[in-house]
Amino acid sequence: MYKNLFFDLDDTLWAFTDNARDTFQALYDKYGYARYFNSFDQYYTLYQQRNLALWEEYAKGIIDKVELNRQRFNYPFLQVGVTDAAPLAQQFATEFFQRIPTCTRVMPHAHEVLQSLVGKYRLFILSNGFEELQCHKMRSAGLDKYFSKVVLSDDIGVLKPHPEIFHFALSATQSQLNESLMIGDSWENDITGAHGVGMHQVFYNVTGKQDFPFKPTYQITDLRELLQIL
Repeated sequence: MYKNLFFDLDDTLWAFTDNARDTFQALYDKYGYARYFNSFDQYYTLYQQRNLALWEEYAKGIIDKVELNRQRFNYPFLQVGVTDAAPLAQQFATEFFQRIPTCTRVMPHAHEVLQSLVGKYRLFILSNGFEELQCHKMRSAGLDKYFSKVVLSDDIGVLKPHPEIFHFALSATQSQLNESLMIGDSWENDITGAHGVGMHQVFYNVTGKQDFPFKPTYQITDLRELLQIL
């Protein structure tokens, strides 16, 4: 039934949550952030709280990439009353973006499943990530060899779940909608987005989400379950 498989990258194949936390922890220690925060967990919680909202503003076009990165790395300092740490935050951010794409942790069974699918299906990446990071991540983790094309929000300046990026991905890969399947861990970006254009979806439910506004075409909690679907 399916010929074209569109995979999200972060936390679907490449273990973004684990890789990011490891990188933040290492740089927190390197730059002596303990003199400003009670603990790494306090710092990282503050960062994550604002980061999510900033990505929503970025998706809506309210802020650009530069402002997104400036605010999210400086925000934790402002919350603990430190107003002169912008240069330090910028230095931290620069090294973060150098380190993060070199991380190699992938989601459980990612290589095993992709190895089983490659050659049988046309495999593509459809990601909201930045071009300068996503392709580097894939090479570092050995994921690039499975995919014939990487489609990114940076390509057209539109993020999932907007319909435009799904239509663009279909066109760029010469894929038919009724022969295509979106696989991702983000309910809003991957599943709602694909559903909105009539594309079948596989919800990789890694967080145990239980309340669904609609039923996804498929739901899995282990990537190996894809092989049973396909």
